[in-house]
This record gives sequence, structure tokens and C-alpha cells, in this order.
Amino acid sequence: MKVKRAASIPLVLHDPYFSIWSGADHLYDADPEHWCGARQQMRGYVTVDGTVSCFLGDREYHEAIPQKEVEVTPTSTEYRFENEKIILTVRFTSPLLADDPVLVSRPCTYVDFAVERKTDCEVHVDFLASSDLVQSRKEPLVGGTGSREKTEGEPAFSYAWMGNAFQRPLGNSGDHVTIDWGYAYLAAEEGELFYDEKNGNLRCRLSLGTEKRRAGLVIAYDDLLSINYFGQWRKAYWTLRYADILEAVGASLADREAVLARAEALDEELVRKAEEAGGEDYALLCCFAYRHAFAAHKLITDEEGNLIFLSKENDSNGCIGTVDVSYPSVPLFLLFDTEYVKGMLRPVFRFADCPVWEYDFAPHDVGRYPYAWGQVYGLSWEKRRQYSGEQGAVYPPLYFWPAGSDIYDHRYQMPVEECGNMLILTEAVCMLDGKGDFAAPYMETLKQWTQYLIRYGADPGEQLCTDDFAGHLSHNVNLSAKAILGIEAYARLAGRFGRKEEAQEYHRLAQEMAADWEKRARADGHYALAFGKPDSWSLKYNLVWDRFFGSGLFSDEVYEKELDWYVKKTNEYGVPLDSRRDYTKSDWILWCAAMAKDRETSQKLIAPVAHFLQNTGSRVPFSDWYETVTGEYCHFIARSVQGGLFMPILMREKSEAAAKE
Repeated sequence: MKVKRAASIPLVLHDPYFSIWSGADHLYDADPEHWCGARQQMRGYVTVDGTVSCFLGDREYHEAIPQKEVEVTPTSTEYRFENEKIILTVRFTSPLLADDPVLVSRPCTYVDFAVERKTDCEVHVDFLASSDLVQSRKEPLVGGTGSREKTEGEPAFSYAWMGNAFQRPLGNSGDHVTIDWGYAYLAAEEGELFYDEKNGNLRCRLSLGTEKRRAGLVIAYDDLLSINYFGQWRKAYWTLRYADILEAVGASLADREAVLARAEALDEELVRKAEEAGGEDYALLCCFAYRHAFAAHKLITDEEGNLIFLSKENDSNGCIGTVDVSYPSVPLFLLFDTEYVKGMLRPVFRFADCPVWEYDFAPHDVGRYPYAWGQVYGLSWEKRRQYSGEQGAVYPPLYFWPAGSDIYDHRYQMPVEECGNMLILTEAVCMLDGKGDFAAPYMETLKQWTQYLIRYGADPGEQLCTDDFAGHLSHNVNLSAKAILGIEAYARLAGRFGRKEEAQEYHRLAQEMAADWEKRARADGHYALAFGKPDSWSLKYNLVWDRFFGSGLFSDEVYEKELDWYVKKTNEYGVPLDSRRDYTKSDWILWCAAMAKDRETSQKLIAPVAHFLQNTGSRVPFSDWYETVTGEYCHFIARSVQGGLFMPILMREKSEAAAKE
């Protein structure tokens, strides 16, 4: 979709390290940046009859070719530039096609150029990528050029590469850090490619001469190693298909047209579904959220070949595999393939089975990216001070610490939150799969977590929930709803295994708790933020699963009153998260919009979020936590939770499928 302005425009998006954005009104106003704000200098110049104009990166002393429009789709970003001699179109396509995990993992972005001549002229395009892509700090570089001969499976192409001279794969861990291992590549079938040792960059010159209209290149990154997964050094998923990065690049060039056609088809389908579900504003949000959400993950396999899909908790603490980050993100992935959600859950079940995790509730995370070495959130002060948690430092391998280590502070856990999340997501996967196979190995653990929710979920004590930035809260009504739906999820899981009496017992309990919830949470025209505080209110986004499961635990009156209340409380940039502050969460607003049965109500909630994306003064990649009055972001950049914006499509498809049954 065409956009006049947005908080930040996605350019090259693959994973938490290979993530390049433009936060400027024009592509030539400033150098691109990593999501964390570190410069990722790329430059683009077009030479027409000897006159050089800049189209990408800080133009410095060069004239710019005026930018006319920008179009963002789920898989591509396209810029159009125009002067008196040519119209230049530049398209970045990161083909993260959800139905193909190899493409989701393959770290190759297409950069395509198209030229329309107004007069007879000779045209050259130059593209540069700097050492910013491979360094978090200045170090000696190495690089070079090469070529590959044509084979049956790939075309002939030339390439240039660079990286640090001293390679330390997985050499740092943290939140606002960029990669300093691996190698960046530029490759093209036609053109001059070289490594500029003096200036520390890769260059590609594409000559279109006086007649040629199209040219292109691939920008790629080989991270060598991707994740340490419970002591195993794991490479990216794409390495299962390709022997090395050059084979992956060659495949990208060979299947360019086919992949671009598939990407275009996905774009058209998603935009159509989004417009049907929520109108143009909603389609815009989906266009920005798709690559964004996928690229906040790394795709690997475990030692048994199971898919593992690990998020990085960008701009919130750098945790890996955070449960309450996976929870809001899953609508996008459930929409396409439950294997991605299984890949989020497997690491959590694995850590929960480690001796060091002695609690009867679910963990929060499995480490700090890129080390899945055990939960680091809520470590006790006594243990934290024994090692550095600073940016770049690597936490110790907590997963093999023995029972009795007592390394966590209970006050900073999210017990009801994470138990509910794990139960709900496990049932969502099994429901869409139409079978309980995935849950089978974990049923005893899931039952234990359900028992925790029964004991503590009806009226949660003072504890954190996923909205932990708001602080501890007692008697959290929305958290209680999650507990009830977690219990219902277990009832449904039990039923999948023929445990009829158990399923009926837990379903009855969930029904009773829901009825009691409605009585105790009811306030004047809405339902409260906390039990016993009728003047308070909050977004009850967790209720969406009641409608997704079709359980009917909560009455229609709850949804009607709540949604009417949200519309009344909406500010310029959205409805606040709750009555305590004016800030909100984009993912939760869209979950609430998905609960509406009428399109008008849904659009009233969605439109202000689109307004924020296009008008905020915070030039960062689509923040999910921001102020609804000023439109300024609070925190949280480029997080996977924006996958939650796909909940209205997921709910619409669920309803359509149910209507056909």
C-alpha cells in the first residue's frame, strides 16, 4: 500500500541482527539503521549521462533524485524517484514466505532497480553496503570478491564479501547490540562487484546503458552460527538445504522470478483479507507488521530435527523465547502454519523440565538472545551480582544448574500469566491441527500449570503480568480471564485424549469461574481493571480466546459493554491500555478489535493505531507501546508482538470455517 509517511520503513528484514530500516521521510535523508538505532550505512546512486544523484542513504554533498512515493507490502518496500530524465524504481524484497520455512530462514534480500527513460540517456546504478553491517565496534576487516560458474541449479554470478578479521561467533548477548561475527555479501548476475578495503564497504555497479530497463542484486548475510540452544551450537534453518551461503545466494538468483511472483501473490492475498476484515487502515497495519514480526525471530532445529522458532525481546531486555512475547505474536503464525508456534513452545517445555526450574508454574523465557541457556528474567539479586548482565555479556548456562540452586526471585515472576499463555497456545495449536499430538508429551506439565491457575487464577494476588511495565497489580481482572481460559484450554486438551470426565470437570470449573468473574468485575457500563475497584477499567484482550475456542464462557453482554467502553475511551492515537495511564499496546487493541462482531466498531479501534504508525514523531520501527495522546513511543521497538495485529484476520477465518461446518 502507498504511504506518505511512517514511523520507520522496512528495507532488509531477516532476523534480530540482519534488520535494516529507514526512519526518514525520504530514503536519501539519512543512512538506514538497525532497529536498535545503530547506523547500517547503505548508499545508492544513479548516474545519468555522467550526472550522479543519490537515492539511498545520507546524500551528503550529492544532489538527490526526488522521491515521489513509497509503497509497502507484506514482503516488499518500493520507492519511486523521478527527475527530468528518468523514473527510477527501487524495490527491497525480503521474501519471508510463511508457507516455506527455507525462505523464511534464507538470509537473502532482493534489491531490484527499474528505469523508465524520458529521454535518450545512459544509466548506471551504484549500491554500497558498509562495515556497519558486520561490526558492533571498529575492528580490522577482511573481504574480497569472487564468482561462481553457471550450473544446472544456479546461474553464473559475481559476489563481494566482508567481515571482521577476528571472528567470534555468538560473541555477545544482549538487547541493543548488533552482530560482530559472520560475513555480508552482495551478489549479482551482471555488474561489477568489489570489496573496497580502503573505505570498508561492498560495492556493486549495475550498468543499464542506454536501453536496459531492469537490473538487480542480492544482499545476504551468513551468521555462521545462530543460536546456542541448551548447549548446542545451532546453525540457521536454511543450512539444512544449502551447503553454504554462496549456494543459498545462487538459489536466490536462480529462483528470483518464481519467488517474487509468490511474494506478490502473498501480498495480494493478505491485503485482500485485511481489507475484508478491517478496511484500508487495517491492511496498512498488516503490510507493516508481516516482515516485522517474522524478522524478530531466528529459525533453527533442535537435535531431533524439530522446528525451533526463537524470538528476541527487542528493546525490552533481549530475552530469547519469551512466553509473553510469543503469546501476543501468534495470530500471524497460527494463520499460516502451527509449526511456527510449536517452535516457540518447545524450548519453554524443555526448560520447564530442567532441575533448576523448581516452580509449579511456567517460565518466562529461556535465556538472553542468542543464548537459550535458561530463564534470565527475575533472577535473584544474590545470583545476579555474581555475573554481569550488561549489554554484550553472556549469562551462564543456567539450564544445567542443579535443583536447589534457588536463583530466581519469586516476586518478579509471572506465574498466572505464563501458565495461561502456555495452555492457551498449546490448545490453539491442537485445535487448528485437528489433533492433540503436539500436546501429548507435555500433558502432565500442562495439568500442573492448570492446577496452579485453579488455586491462584480466580483472583490473582499481587504479581506481574505481560504488561509488567505498569508494575505489580493485585486482583487483575484481565489476568483472571486468562487463567479461566487457560483452564478451559486444558479441558479441551483433555477431551482430545478421550479423558471425558476430566474434560467435563475442568470445563465446568471454567464456567463457574467465568460466571463469578462477571459478577465481581461488573462496573457501571464496563468491567473493572481490578476486582473491588469499579471506577477502574482495562482492555480485556484475553477474552478473545473464548470466542476463538467457541467456548461461550463469557456472556455477549461482557463483549458488548467492553467494546462500547473502549470506543468511548479512545484518544487520538488509540484506546489506553487501562485507566491508570494514557499509554497503550497496539497488539492488544487489535485483539479487542477482533472481538467485535460488527465492522464499524472494529474499525473505530483500528484507525487510531494506523494514525499512530503514520504520524508519530518517534522514528523507530513500529513500536507496540506508545502514548495515545501525544503519539510518542514509550519503549519496545521492532518486537514480534506485532504479529498480534493479525488477530482480526485469524478470527474472521475461524468464523468462516465454523460457518461451513
